[in-house]
Amino acid sequence: MLREGIVAWCIIGSACRVQAFPVPEGDDSVREYHCVFVDQGPLVDGRLDDPAWQAAEWSDHFVDIRGSSHPMPRQDTRMKMLWDEECLYIGAWMDEPHLWATYDEHDMVIYHENDFEFFIDPDGDTHNYYELEINALGTIWDLLLTKPYRDGGQAIDSWGIPGLQSAVYLDGTLNDPSDVDKGWSVELAVPWSVLEECAAHPGPPEVHEFWRMNFSRVQYHLDEIDGEYHKRRDAQSGEELPEDNWVWTPQGLVAMHYPERWGYVYFILDPEQLPRSQYGSAHPGERQRLWYFYYLQKKAHEKGDWIRDPADFLPEQTGFIAEPVFRIDPAGWRLTLDYGHGLVSSIDHEGRFLYRVQR
Repeated sequence: MLREGIVAWCIIGSACRVQAFPVPEGDDSVREYHCVFVDQGPLVDGRLDDPAWQAAEWSDHFVDIRGSSHPMPRQDTRMKMLWDEECLYIGAWMDEPHLWATYDEHDMVIYHENDFEFFIDPDGDTHNYYELEINALGTIWDLLLTKPYRDGGQAIDSWGIPGLQSAVYLDGTLNDPSDVDKGWSVELAVPWSVLEECAAHPGPPEVHEFWRMNFSRVQYHLDEIDGEYHKRRDAQSGEELPEDNWVWTPQGLVAMHYPERWGYVYFILDPEQLPRSQYGSAHPGERQRLWYFYYLQKKAHEKGDWIRDPADFLPEQTGFIAEPVFRIDPAGWRLTLDYGHGLVSSIDHEGRFLYRVQR
């Protein structure tokens, strides 16, 4: 999908991607998941064998965070979801021959070890979104992001999830290099009473509403040393090898905090009843073009200032269905597309994306 934006905006070429601000690459389509409603959610014990889970389809297999042009993960990961009136339920299974975790205090930086993570942006504007990480000990790091780090966002570590239910199940032995394990599973129940804080309305989602989400697995190469697991080091430099990042929907770069790259999760009652519209709008290509406007402006601002001349910023052949309106002032800029009938999409200098019906 992003390749369409690169073609439409030829001035965003390979030279731009060597600058400090990284632009996502690749042409991977953003993935969808249909989250089915159940009258009663599963018992959260980490095993994913509750009868309620039979209603949920497994997701696509996780891929490298950079996209399909990179090798498939060496171990399989999938997730599934359900919802009821009280909670969003998330389950995940990870093949794992070497179960390893040592972090055992809440809000430790869990991704410094192997973990499973979710990211949820309820209203899809890329601001005010949630992150949770959990390891094979069941230790959790939960935080709220005011906006992506690239736009000066802050991580609020003190934020928590009252009423969260979480559990892990280990098919093997933890921290024991003497055997080969099968894997581990994660089960979470996240109350709507917490998630509604950043949603478009109180309570659970409406039927066919979509939220932007992604899921990540951080995985390190391990070696056994004196009967314990240790992160593998480069034989020449002695430095620890970088972790692998495997995700549900590819980001196009090694960075999770690009919420515009996350997948679309639709909340449905019946698996036979598909959502009314794909990707949450009738104009997914225009959504991507708006984001490339934003990337271009970030590049320009690195060099000193925003692009201020609309003739440079809005080439004649935009491919937009709606007429673009560009406004700039000393505080920043905003690009707006008006489709008529009150339907408007826009993006601004802080990467805040809006797609709404004006009333």
